[in-house]
Amino acid sequence: MTYKSVFTVLTKPKLDSSVLPQAADVARLFEAHLEVLCLGIDTSQGGYYFAGANAVILQETLSRASAEAKAVDEAVRDWLDRTDLHWSSDAAMAQSGDLGRFVAGHGRFSDLAILPQPYGEDGGFDQEAVIEGALFGAQVPVLVMPEGAELRSMPKRIAVAWNESAEALRTVRAALPLLMAAERVAVVVVDPPVHGPNRSDPGGLLSQYLARHGVKVEIDILSRSLPRVSDVLSRYCTDMGADLLVMGAYGHSRFREAIFGGATREMLESAQLPVFMAH
Repeated sequence: MTYKSVFTVLTKPKLDSSVLPQAADVARLFEAHLEVLCLGIDTSQGGYYFAGANAVILQETLSRASAEAKAVDEAVRDWLDRTDLHWSSDAAMAQSGDLGRFVAGHGRFSDLAILPQPYGEDGGFDQEAVIEGALFGAQVPVLVMPEGAELRSMPKRIAVAWNESAEALRTVRAALPLLMAAERVAVVVVDPPVHGPNRSDPGGLLSQYLARHGVKVEIDILSRSLPRVSDVLSRYCTDMGADLLVMGAYGHSRFREAIFGGATREMLESAQLPVFMAH
């Protein structure tokens, strides 16, 4: 198993701070084809403006979105032309309310999506919608890259956040090419349930599964010594010197996570290292 089709989405022509260099590095690691979707986003809302203005405003926003998509595509093609990668770039427009479905349609035949951290100075609704479109619509694993993070070589130390959920198990399976190449993989269990079916050996079955794939694995049981699970995981990754965190995405409903927070959202807000997610 490997990744032979890598997908990313760009909405701005400024490439020096975009995710494109990181996506190119990952595609090079796996000798994969890099597919770039260059999006212009139409933010107009039909029916919101006074009568007679809709057509004029719609045409203006469509023209602006088309020009933005073209500018991003031109910048991407110029940048990728100077690499040794196999790549393709597609310019398109999407309405903001339909962004997730649009991304899902373009990314569903990819093995891995490389996307920027959706929160921070350059984050926003569009980046959240892109990640959700990839995770839920395209059903493709996502490697979230915080600004300044790099993955120029196979990660040597990987932390796996394990909570027995279906999302966590699917993520581990999707991350096997990375886990098998790592020098050290730590299965991290935070406050395992005292009455769970695997209470006597938390993470044991997962470690056995990984060991059969040749993964060099160990188990670390952590207490919830900080208010948020994401804080415990972040501190552990720092102490371990982890190059990558693997965790399942959205164990609760996305609505609940958006309103009350959750490990997925909190990690996406605070992560300093690449995070590999699937749902």
